Amino acid sequence: MVSGAEDSRTQAPVWVFGYGSLIWRPDFPYLDRRPATLAGWARRFWQGSHDHRGVPDAPGRVVTLVPAPEETCIGMAYRIEHTVFDHLDYREKNGYERVAVSLTLDDADVVAGAVYIAPIGNHAFLGDAPIEEMARQIRRSAGPSGENVDYLVELADALRGLGAHDAHVFALEAAVLAR
Repeated sequence: MVSGAEDSRTQAPVWVFGYGSLIWRPDFPYLDRRPATLAGWARRFWQGSHDHRGVPDAPGRVVTLVPAPEETCIGMAYRIEHTVFDHLDYREKNGYERVAVSLTLDDADVVAGAVYIAPIGNHAFLGDAPIEEMARQIRRSAGPSGENVDYLVELADALRGLGAHDAHVFALEAAVLAR
């Protein structure tokens, strides 16, 4: 056992919040899956993807969360064993950090959890841009995990399935599909 910390095999399961591809493509084992919300954050296509939906010389755009005190992000919470973090830490390696948060599950229970956020200023952060500029970048980007357009469309479909309205995602989807 590591001094001052529990062995990950003896720790209680924890909730992790997915707001992007984790909603529609959980590639890890989980004990439970529930719709959830995270207050004070907004989903934005402001993170570069050099390793999944783009390549180093032509990054795609994927979502991160940005502080937004008046907003609530809808996504999916997964109850996982701590050992799953090894996989998630690797999957979310391109500028994302694991952050402790409070999540509200679909039955209004508030639980402690974790979320991966790519903070402003990380090495892959692209930031805001006009919708049409982001749409052009998404239309032309692809990487080892597939076309960037597919990521956007899958996310928009998953949000509709949750009954979530995300003006940013839906405006970007409309711009991408208009061509």
